[in-house]
Amino acid sequence: MTITITAFERSPDGGKGLARDTRVRWALEEAGLPYEVRLVSFRAMKEPAHLALNPFGQIPTYEEGGLALFETGSIVMHIAERHPGLFPPDADARARAITWMFAALNTVELPILELVTVKFAEGDKPWKADRMPLVEDRVRARLNQLAACLGNAEWLDGSFTAGDLLMVSVLLRLRPSGLLNEFPGLAAYVARGEARPAYQRAFAAQLAINAAPVVN
Repeated sequence: MTITITAFERSPDGGKGLARDTRVRWALEEAGLPYEVRLVSFRAMKEPAHLALNPFGQIPTYEEGGLALFETGSIVMHIAERHPGLFPPDADARARAITWMFAALNTVELPILELVTVKFAEGDKPWKADRMPLVEDRVRARLNQLAACLGNAEWLDGSFTAGDLLMVSVLLRLRPSGLLNEFPGLAAYVARGEARPAYQRAFAAQLAINAAPVVN
C-alpha cells in the first residue's frame, strides 16, 4: 500500500529541516520505504479534509491504506515497529529506544519550544528581555543532563535507533540560538545524525520543495 504524508506547501523555515515532516521522511528513508508527499497550504490545513486526518490542523499526517495517523512520535513509532532499521531486535533495547523517543519529545523538546515561543511569538512583549535568560537556563539544564547521558558514546544506547532520530531532530531546533555550540559532545552527536544518508535524502527532499519557484 502506498504511504502518503503531508508537508507544508511552503515551510516556515525555508526547507532547513526543522518542519516536523522531516522526522517522518527520515524514518521512512531509514526503513527504505517509498512514500508520496501531499503538500498543503496553511489555509488547507484548517479545512475539513485535513482536519479529518489531524484534528489540530498540523502537519505531518501519515496515510497507508485505511490507516491515518498524526503526531510525529506516533508515526515514527509505527514505522519502527513494522520495518527494520529503527528498533533493535532485543526487547529490552527496544524498550529503551522507545523511552528515548518519549524523552526527546516530552523532556527535551518542551523547553526548546518555549525558547522559540519567547523569541518569535512573544518577541514584542515587554517581558521578553527578562524571560529569555530564564528559558535559556532551563534549556541548558536539560542539555547538561542529556550530555551526561550520552557521554562519549556515538548514540544514546548502542546502535542508532528511533530514539536518536527524534532526539537529533529536536536538538536541531537549537542551532539558530547558538546554545548547541556550548555542548560540543551534543553538537557532534547531531552532526552524526545529519551525516546519515537517510537524513541527507530526507533533508534534500524537503529543501527541494521550498527551493522550487512559486506557481501562481
